[in-house]
Formats: sequence, C-alpha cells, structure tokens
Amino acid sequence: MSAFQKILKVRRHYNKWVADQTLEDYALRFTARKGRHMSISRVGKTALGAASFLALEGLAAAVTLSYGFTNTVMAMLAVCIVLFITGLPIAYYSAKHGLDIDLLTRGAGFGYLGSTLTSLIYASFTFIFFAIEAAILASALKALFGIPLAIGYLLCAVAVIPIVTHGITAISRFQVGTHNLWVALQLAAIVVVLWYEFDSLQGWTEFSPGM
Repeated sequence: MSAFQKILKVRRHYNKWVADQTLEDYALRFTARKGRHMSISRVGKTALGAASFLALEGLAAAVTLSYGFTNTVMAMLAVCIVLFITGLPIAYYSAKHGLDIDLLTRGAGFGYLGSTLTSLIYASFTFIFFAIEAAILASALKALFGIPLAIGYLLCAVAVIPIVTHGITAISRFQVGTHNLWVALQLAAIVVVLWYEFDSLQGWTEFSPGM
C-alpha cells in the first residue's frame, strides 16, 4: 500500500506551469526536445550576448585601476580556466540529457529548498545586472540625445519586455538579426580608441595602482 501524499494547490499550479513548453523557461525545468535542435552557430550567437554587457567594460576598468593591468589580465585568465574546467562537464551532460538548474540542484543533494534558493539567487542577480545595464544605457541616451534619466530608465526597462517574454527563440532571433550591427559597433569603438588614443596603449598595458 503506497503512502498517502498530499499535493498542495500551489504545487499543482507550479507543475502545470512548468509543463507548458511554450514558455521556454528551460533554465528552471526539463528542456523540451524542440529546444535542443538549434544550430551551433545560432546557440553561439545567442550565448555571445553574455559578452555584450556594458557593465563588463566598466568592471574591467575598475579592476584595472585598482589592481593594475597585469594582475587584471592574469586574474581573468585564471577565472576563465576555472570556469571552463568546471563548466564543461556540467554543460555537456546538461545538453545531452536536457537537464536544468532545478534538476541539477536537486540531483546534487540540495533538494527543493536548494532549487528554490538557486532560483532566488539567479533572479536577484538578473534584476541587479539589468538595472546596471539600464543605468548605463540611460546615461548614454542622456549624453547623446538629452533624454532625462527617468525617461531613459523607463525606455530601457520597457524595451526588453516584448523580447524576453517570448523565450529563447525570440531572444535568439533578435540577437541573430542584430549580430552584425553589434559586431560593427564593437569594432568601431576599438578603432576609434586606437585612432585617437594609440599613444596611450603603452601606459595602459604598463599601468599599476602605484603609478
């Protein structure tokens, strides 16, 4: 005789919600099979968005000013190596078996509580990071077009809603469509710096906090 198990109403709603594959929230539930058939090129371009955050340039500059160019580069290389070694097996088996954050945390022995805390940390970090990005973009809009910061914050916050609400497919399409423009703008910024500040490159590569 099987033990009686009480299923709360909230849990029933949650199970029904996560079973809806149209939401494409694959970070929190089992990855639908239709979500595993994107080309490597498309996945790569979508993942490249992780390297396009404006805050990354600011963080790198702040670390360079605090610890020097050499220490910053070595620290970045060390972190990249650690992330690659630890992330490769996780990414491989997650892609192979369609795992998600929820299943990984539960399978690692943290249970539903660990899964919930992981989701909370992930969501909190996302909100904070998006707020930083919006602040940077709003400042750029004010500098270029004279748009007040309050309106700039609102525009930056509202602009992403139509994209993120339609899942990774919509995000992938948007990033693929704007990929060439993004690359051109990134290269243009580097060209401008090299053109106008070429003499400062040596001072940058040799910079240390004591200088």
